[in-house]
Amino acid sequence: MTLYSPGKGQLMIQFDAVHKRFPNGTTAVHDLTLEMPEGGVTVLVGSSGCGKTTTLRMVNRMVEPTSGTIRVGGKDVTEQDAAELRRSIGYVIQQSGLFPHRTVLDNIATVPLLLGHGRRKARARAAELLETVGLTAESGRRYPHQLSGGQQQRVGVARALAADPPVLLMDEPFGAVDPVVRTQLQDELLRLQKELNKTIVFVTHDVDEAVRLGDRIAIFRTGGHLVQCAPPTELLARPADDFVADFLGAERGLKLLSLKTLADVPQGPAPEGGTWTLVLDAANRPVHWASKDAELPVRPLQDDDSLLSALNESVASPTGLIARVDAQGVLTGVSSRDDIHTHAGRAHTEARVAA
Repeated sequence: MTLYSPGKGQLMIQFDAVHKRFPNGTTAVHDLTLEMPEGGVTVLVGSSGCGKTTTLRMVNRMVEPTSGTIRVGGKDVTEQDAAELRRSIGYVIQQSGLFPHRTVLDNIATVPLLLGHGRRKARARAAELLETVGLTAESGRRYPHQLSGGQQQRVGVARALAADPPVLLMDEPFGAVDPVVRTQLQDELLRLQKELNKTIVFVTHDVDEAVRLGDRIAIFRTGGHLVQCAPPTELLARPADDFVADFLGAERGLKLLSLKTLADVPQGPAPEGGTWTLVLDAANRPVHWASKDAELPVRPLQDDDSLLSALNESVASPTGLIARVDAQGVLTGVSSRDDIHTHAGRAHTEARVAA
């Protein structure tokens, strides 16, 4: 079942004056009006108790709004059968939520089976998704306790994608794994989103994760108040108030540079005859920097690497130059620290003007 087949540029999820007050009198979400465009990643971020998870869970009616309207694909969620709505929306939580007594393959096949797909078709879809999320076919025969935490989270994502839902809700899905695995899972999500183009609502309390993953970031404060919602570059360049600026942290300038790529920084031929030489292999790929009596490592960068990475590498380089390569790792030229600094300053200025 597909809940919605959106047209280009339409809004997938809309909150209109949504309020949620629990029976004990606590206001979790206060008068929320928010639009989440189709095909984008909207990240809800804020400290504990700010209403971000409640907001997420109102989309699939795991929490009912006290007042206001929530629409998914133009349809009021409260006018739809709750069970059907949930089966049409992918949902990933922090602890993966897998059935411990079922194999990984059967866990992924759960929703297609509930939607009436035959067992063979459901398991075939599950096998496809194992590969999609970077797991081996052999892992499908294991049980959840036989997998690492990161692997379990991949299975959770695969299960959420099994019915090919247009909307994917993700509630701190990578919060329980170590930093290295977390970065790998973020990379995997970015790769999947490029391929699948889902509408994703992602909850986190980690600003760096929000900046890395979000097309738009919505910042909440205690009491369920939305303070600002904007693309990461706009948010970092022009925080709405002191609360947002403090939440983003003192290093928000560096975060902004992590979003800007190296593509427009000029490059020229590698210099010859100086103290340091860039040594290449037979295929014209950089190997290391060499002087008369020393060798230092080189980390080549591509056009889609960030200006922050370029600045870091230029500081580590003995010449202040970074090696630029194409997708095959072949040298295309070098860029200077001065040119990288110039473009970094320009990026800050442009972001402030745009904001």
